[in-house]
Amino acid sequence: MQNRTYRYFKGQPLYGFGFGLSYSTFQYSRLRGERTAKGARVFVRVKNESAREGDEVVQLYLSGGGGADDPIRQLRGFRRLHLRAGETRDVEFAIGVEDLPKGKVRISVGGGQPVGGVARVEGVL
Repeated sequence: MQNRTYRYFKGQPLYGFGFGLSYSTFQYSRLRGERTAKGARVFVRVKNESAREGDEVVQLYLSGGGGADDPIRQLRGFRRLHLRAGETRDVEFAIGVEDLPKGKVRISVGGGQPVGGVARVEGVL
């Protein structure tokens, strides 16, 4: 699967996973993650910065924490939001212990695959 899917592709895709899903512009902030006995919880704030209402598919990706053949990134959650112009909403994701590597992992939450100019925030869990 090397260089064949979003999970293993190392280059810059022409159109990333999640491209073109909205005519509105969204901003991501206040990313926070915490490990729990059941896995982890990830929190992020999403704001519609447009003058029009719109839908956004907030996507959570995990990267790292595994072996040489493990994926570069993995989609671990998504939420579809409808936000009015200027509206802000907090989003929470739960990651099960079976889906969470034991070591440190990078987290990325945004409107698409964590490459290129996709609006997102990144941190470490």
